[in-house]
Amino acid sequence: MNKNVDIKKVLEGLLKEEVLSLEPGLNAGEIIFELPRDGRFGDLAVNTAMQLCKKLRKPPMQIAGALAEGLKRRIADSAAAGMIDDVRAEGAGFINFYFSGEYFRRRLQAVLDQGAEAFRSRSGAGKKVLIEFVSANPTGSLSVAHARQAAVGDALANIMRISGYQADREYYLNDEGNQINILGRSIELRLRELKGEKIDFPEDHYQGDYIRDIAREIMEKRLNVEDYGRFGADYILEIIRRELDDFGVKFDRWYSQKDNCNEARIKEALADLRARGYIYDEGGAVWFKSTSFGDDKDRVVVKSDGAYTYLAPDIAYHQDKYKRGYGLLVNLWGPDHHGYISRLKASVAASGHDPETLCVVIVQLATIFRGGQPVQMSTRKGQYITLREVLTEVGPDAARFFFVMRRTSSHLDFDLEVAKKQTSENPVYYIQYAYARICGILKQAGAVEPGHLDLLREKEELDLVKKLCQLDYVLEICVLGRDPYLLTVYLQETAEAFHRFYDRQRVLGQESGLLSARVALLKAAGIVLALGLELLGISRPEKM
Repeated sequence: MNKNVDIKKVLEGLLKEEVLSLEPGLNAGEIIFELPRDGRFGDLAVNTAMQLCKKLRKPPMQIAGALAEGLKRRIADSAAAGMIDDVRAEGAGFINFYFSGEYFRRRLQAVLDQGAEAFRSRSGAGKKVLIEFVSANPTGSLSVAHARQAAVGDALANIMRISGYQADREYYLNDEGNQINILGRSIELRLRELKGEKIDFPEDHYQGDYIRDIAREIMEKRLNVEDYGRFGADYILEIIRRELDDFGVKFDRWYSQKDNCNEARIKEALADLRARGYIYDEGGAVWFKSTSFGDDKDRVVVKSDGAYTYLAPDIAYHQDKYKRGYGLLVNLWGPDHHGYISRLKASVAASGHDPETLCVVIVQLATIFRGGQPVQMSTRKGQYITLREVLTEVGPDAARFFFVMRRTSSHLDFDLEVAKKQTSENPVYYIQYAYARICGILKQAGAVEPGHLDLLREKEELDLVKKLCQLDYVLEICVLGRDPYLLTVYLQETAEAFHRFYDRQRVLGQESGLLSARVALLKAAGIVLALGLELLGISRPEKM
């Protein structure tokens, strides 16, 4: 048996062949392997039978049964021979694969031989993807909503890179327009107030204490400021950069709307759409014919007063992304932008690109809890928990993990008190403690050569081995779903499997063969936990 065989790729090919045997010309469709929630239902599952039931007009279990029996015969004569103990039709029509002990030993040995490289995939090879996230206006410090996007986007980029993609991180800086003008007026009014003038401060202006700090900076240093909006935006941008740097998030490019998506580029983009027949004039305004691509109504891109709507620079910006050679665009947005997706996808299609190459991930908001009570927040009034406050209170490791540990589509409750605990109740501490414990045991074991994997027979040993061999599939699911959340679940389960093993099975003091086998198991577990933490941007302490 070739230890380098890609078992999933082999099974995918065999499944397509078996589907064709049911009916000539029958397309299996997209084959997506899943990890069964319950280990009693195998090590890998696929729902192909459910996808085919309408075409074949047969119950899913009947189709799954036929496919499973055919797959057993094909596997015996394939590169996967010896790797699969059984194939069963189970549940509502899943085809479940049960891997053999030999498969797990081979995979574990590959991890020992190659380290983290054993999990590097070529599934994204040659694919250039741009992940745009955070992109907060430079009008205030980053909120926890921005922080969640930062943690998710950075981890997703890491996961896509180990999956073979050229994944670049970009921050779109909306550094001009009305919000910058309001920022400038807010600073100017606070400056006049500091000089003793009585000011009736408008409700729609930025009211946070940081505005007074900027005004005080100008006054105390006697700065000659011609454009308060520009000065304030640059001042706040430096704060944002430092916060993200301390959070461990580094962007490959900061894309300034003012510098890069200027009026000339916007006119060029709109002219291109006009030439394609998707721009028209009506009522003194310029319209984008987005209904041609499924939008519920056409959209204004230039208002009757000549000012651009938000859509116009966004069209130019996304055209520029494609011109830079990116074939897949991933945007992480807040829930307030949900209604904006259809019109932007329409502009991508109108520009001649496949709208499916634009993936917009809506990252739901986070509520911060302190002392069991939610913290009330208002961005315009400056009443909100900032990323800086979270970093100061719980540190970057707990912050990053907690921001990712729920699906992006789910609202996140972030309990600051739990994040600060040095107990198993804190999931990131629980995982880091498992890694540190492994490092300590391996140090005590000294120069023991890992090997004798066939001696790993106890339930706790085999459970841990199986869990370690799931990381490939977890990373693939994260890429397909554009969400790193599952990795946090996996690391908690892996840490739990290790702690259970360690509590019930001795490592040190065993006879040489078993000692060698268990040292090998712990070394592989350390490699997996370290890689998972690294992909999430979390430190890997060897002592705790």
